Amino acid sequence: MQAYSAWNLFTHALRGHKQWPEAWRKRAPKSGYDAIIVGGGGHGLATAYYLARNHGIRNVAVLEKGWIGGGNVGRNTTIVRSNYMIGGNTPFYEWSMKLWEGLAHDLNFNVMLSQRGHMILAHSADQLHAFTRKANTMRAHGIDAEILDRDALLREVPYLNDAPDARFRFHGAIVQRRGGTARHDAVAWGYARAADRLGVEIIENCAVEDFIVEGGRIKGVETSQGTIRAERVGLAVAGHSSELGRKLDLELPIESHVLQAFVTEPVKPLVDHVIAFGAELFYLSQSDKGGLVFGGSIDGYNSYAARGNLPIVHNVAELACAVAPCFSRLRLLRHWGGVMDMSMDGSPIISKTPIDNLYFNGGWNYLGFKATPASGWTFAHTIANDAPHELNACYSLDRFRHGVQLDEEGTGPFPRLH
Repeated sequence: MQAYSAWNLFTHALRGHKQWPEAWRKRAPKSGYDAIIVGGGGHGLATAYYLARNHGIRNVAVLEKGWIGGGNVGRNTTIVRSNYMIGGNTPFYEWSMKLWEGLAHDLNFNVMLSQRGHMILAHSADQLHAFTRKANTMRAHGIDAEILDRDALLREVPYLNDAPDARFRFHGAIVQRRGGTARHDAVAWGYARAADRLGVEIIENCAVEDFIVEGGRIKGVETSQGTIRAERVGLAVAGHSSELGRKLDLELPIESHVLQAFVTEPVKPLVDHVIAFGAELFYLSQSDKGGLVFGGSIDGYNSYAARGNLPIVHNVAELACAVAPCFSRLRLLRHWGGVMDMSMDGSPIISKTPIDNLYFNGGWNYLGFKATPASGWTFAHTIANDAPHELNACYSLDRFRHGVQLDEEGTGPFPRLH
């Protein structure tokens, strides 16, 4: 892989930053591959990369209906953390956190990981007690966690609204110091470039229109660029999973909703951590450019529209001002929406399907970006071995049929819709 020195950057600057080499090659699809990954977002690209790196399966095509970085991987609030407490989620997200910590070196691409700390605010003594139980569970699994009482919290985060008439009072917080943010589009570009260097073919503007199934086994896909055959096909298309599932008569326990995010005008450094509200779904951080990046809950209706609406704007602005009244003086520069695939228990699905050699990765709810490395790692293992990795064995599609749920609700500020 090519690493850019200071001299490389200087000479490119003299050329007006023109003639940069392409990060990955432009491809036209071949007639067949050993494996096809449908979806060129973070999870699909990570899967293709780990198929090539970990399992030696390099004759792989990633089919993206738009452009790399144009979907949810470029429409999120970039949060990275592993502060989970129920079985299954705890080891999975901690493995993802460890992969994040070495990802820039692994990909030879700066993903701009910023371990500034992730903090969830507690608004009652009972909530702080619940967070203490969560912190103890995390520590028992070797995951870093701290509990701050009210005084320690206000010393560390002095801009919080702790006036006597404040709508929400603060009793403390749970903190994971290793949590933070990463640059979302850099993650997509880094995985794409690294996968391309290993022989993976990334094909943009290639929409899957139908599937080829023979004798109960997947054999390939029909696309806007023609027929492509493969012995193994993995689906990683986030909020559009149901649309592709319908083409296969595959019933998926997910719904699609819009999740909005917001960026303000830039200001001087103020928010040192990633802050999550404990009373309602709200979270914020400050970008390197100075803008506050924040988000809230999903829209309460099914939609494939990647755009926002005013009720959520109003609700999120209210919560921002409840956390810190000084935020009310900031102008919103933009907001956007990503299409979320919401599973029925709030946890993802990384699994084989009833169709032989067809594999599914979806149902990520609010958890997708932070899971990108572990999702790709375990999905690649599942595809390569036709069997789950120990870290995603609990995320099977048939768990819903058997009444098994991985419900993290009540252990953090991220409730499900249902």
